[in-house]
Amino acid sequence: MVGEHFMTGDHACAEGGLAAGCSFFAGYPITPSTEIAERMSERLPQVGGVFIQMEDEIASMNTILGAAWGGWKTMTCTSGPGFSLMMENLGLGLVLETPAVLVNIQRGGPSTGLPTLVGQADMMQARWGSHGDYEVIALCPSSPQELFDLTVRAFNLAEEYRMPVLVMGDESVGHMSEKVVIPPADKLKVVPRNYTKKKPGEYWPYEFGKDEVPEMVKAGDGYRIHVTGLTHDKRGYPIIDAPTQDWMVRHLKNKIIKNRHKIIDVEETNLEDAEVCVVSYGISARVSHRAMELARDAGIKCGMLRLVTAWPFCEEKIRELAQRVKAFVVVEINFGQMSLEVERCACCKCPTYLVPHAGGDIHDPEKVFEAIREAVK
Repeated sequence: MVGEHFMTGDHACAEGGLAAGCSFFAGYPITPSTEIAERMSERLPQVGGVFIQMEDEIASMNTILGAAWGGWKTMTCTSGPGFSLMMENLGLGLVLETPAVLVNIQRGGPSTGLPTLVGQADMMQARWGSHGDYEVIALCPSSPQELFDLTVRAFNLAEEYRMPVLVMGDESVGHMSEKVVIPPADKLKVVPRNYTKKKPGEYWPYEFGKDEVPEMVKAGDGYRIHVTGLTHDKRGYPIIDAPTQDWMVRHLKNKIIKNRHKIIDVEETNLEDAEVCVVSYGISARVSHRAMELARDAGIKCGMLRLVTAWPFCEEKIRELAQRVKAFVVVEINFGQMSLEVERCACCKCPTYLVPHAGGDIHDPEKVFEAIREAVK
């Protein structure tokens, strides 16, 4: 598939997984992510991989975790209520520290909602959808090309930090057809699994160094492995007490918090002299870019911050901007999710204006422009 192609975002996502080394996919069809699964069902057998259609999304998420411990690079995809069903086993994957990729092509909700139409209202669920304390990594593509690129990056981050990583697309980007460039394998950065060099008897599955990321082994290679969703020590054995809970949870958080500057990615446009900053992501960022141009044409010094990484959130960047802009305008297809993070990090230094949308279609750039104009009055 190397070369230039005209393809949908969903197909580009599947090709990104293959380029990153995905060899196992388990999923259940659900609009508007089904085309990812369909593409993988065709393409994985061509490269020696395995595709399994599971009975539901709960089993799909569980299966990719098990396959990862068998040595596979694994992936699943979902939308709408399927994302909710995957939340329990997302938490399991986080506490087991299992590398995998979960792609959510968002649609309008809640419940069954708008199966074929766009939404962006799963962003807080991505961060807080499972229970307990943990950190997540979530990437937000704005084009089919980025669905390819960020799926590759999601696999790399999953390996670098030994955890499930989320790709938070949306229906418009998933079903959009554009040019997608797939580079040769030697031009792509693909992170291999960090397998231990220790001998059996010397290795513990949750022993880590300064980077807070433990090495891995494959089941069947002669190592003693015990993994559990219970609070556990470095051996993986259940230890049900407060000190072990503190050690484990601090580790799950620190491996992301300490490395957040290497993970966080944003795109800045016209922020050097900006009086108002538009913050957006996914398909809404493309609309917002046009609104920013309209504002500039009207003499308003408007810039834009696009969230390529939603989680971890770019707190330092928002705090820095809040010291010098008059207002933030947040554009997202929901009634306020990432806008709450912007408002929190602005710390009352400047106001945050939300341009809400219930879903089903995208914002009108003129309405976003009107919000920008109101914000600088």
